[in-house]
Amino acid sequence: MTLVQIAGTFRETEYPQEDVRAFKVDGETYVLIVDGSRVYAVDEETAALLRGSFRPEDLELLGLESHGAISDAPPLTMPIRSLSLAVAEKCNLGCSYCYAQQGSFGHEPRSMECDVALKAVSLLFQDAEPRDKVNLSFLGGEPLLNRSLIRECTELAHRLGQETGIGIGYSITTNGTLLTIEDGEFFEKYGFAVTVSLDGVGEIHDALRPFRDSHGSYTRIVANVRPLLEMQRRMQVSARVTVTPKNLELRETLDELLGLGFHSVGFSPMLHAPSGSEEMAESDLDQMLAHMIDCGEEFERRALRGERYAFSNLATAIEQIHKGTHRPYPCGAGAGYFGVSADGRLYACHRFVGDPAALFGDVQHGLKPAVQSEWLRARHVHAQTPCSGCWARYLCGGGCHHEVIHRGRPACGYIRGWLDFALKVYVRLRRDRPEYFA
Repeated sequence: MTLVQIAGTFRETEYPQEDVRAFKVDGETYVLIVDGSRVYAVDEETAALLRGSFRPEDLELLGLESHGAISDAPPLTMPIRSLSLAVAEKCNLGCSYCYAQQGSFGHEPRSMECDVALKAVSLLFQDAEPRDKVNLSFLGGEPLLNRSLIRECTELAHRLGQETGIGIGYSITTNGTLLTIEDGEFFEKYGFAVTVSLDGVGEIHDALRPFRDSHGSYTRIVANVRPLLEMQRRMQVSARVTVTPKNLELRETLDELLGLGFHSVGFSPMLHAPSGSEEMAESDLDQMLAHMIDCGEEFERRALRGERYAFSNLATAIEQIHKGTHRPYPCGAGAGYFGVSADGRLYACHRFVGDPAALFGDVQHGLKPAVQSEWLRARHVHAQTPCSGCWARYLCGGGCHHEVIHRGRPACGYIRGWLDFALKVYVRLRRDRPEYFA
């Protein structure tokens, strides 16, 4: 996407205000055309016209790129392209806010059996064509409690990929307490994206993510992950931080984890926990936004100097704006992505494992098309209130399905504030350091 200076007059036709977002950067006026996520530099008169009386077709009259509008009609079905396997529905930590209820999903701890896992891998390749790309993820609980199955599934998927010409990516999310050098060598061999859950530095992390005997886990995790950070070439080792009211000092955490050598660090607010523990209130989200912007300002300072500062939330946001990303869903959950429970059932995503309202089938029989079709209809952003009139709707996609269904929308103000900030950073980088996007 390029920033284009445009001015002129437009036809007097109604164009709802929420379909154009006007904003200022260093005294200059810009607009975001919502359907298509296009950013243009404009004069004040043009901005007023765009917000008041403008049709999308008029972009073409100006010689500007016009993206097709997102339809109200959802896709009827979508093929499976990504599966996350809950290979171990159990965990050695006792995080009070855990969406998986300390890994067990509310039942007796269990491990996925080999036959279930291998059927899941076969299902992933079933409808893919040569040159397609699929992704296989391992989650839990703590997936490394079932290490041998991870290896067996990966090796099978690798063979199937070679036989069919289908590309395959691998990822794992782990608490890091069981990582070994041998795990790192395996992940490096197959180019895994490794995400380690860390909720702060030292005692802050320990209070949120203790072992079941209440002892802290931070020191062990850092010791375990250091060899992986040193060997990462094909694999990428990133940190994910769940933000609660108890760990809002984000800049300190970001700098510490980047200093350790993580490929990137990202933050996500705790919006829903089965226990209700550590959930973020709107006032907490206001504080989080201020801390996120602090991190983002440092990202911008570094980027303008040509330095890498791997704050993934902002890097991802400006990349999506630059590409013109606009979508009617927040993610692939229930579309091309599904979570597989230890007993082989297919759920909308890893967070819905065990929830009968988000059950789509099983690895033996595949997806139930009618269930998927209804999900895609009901979860479309145009079917969400108040999303259908929000300027951020095609960047946000309506918010995490699991969080919205179980908690509502306490984070809308936070999301809009963050995207507003990201838009301004994007404009300044595009203007002052365009090589960032090369």
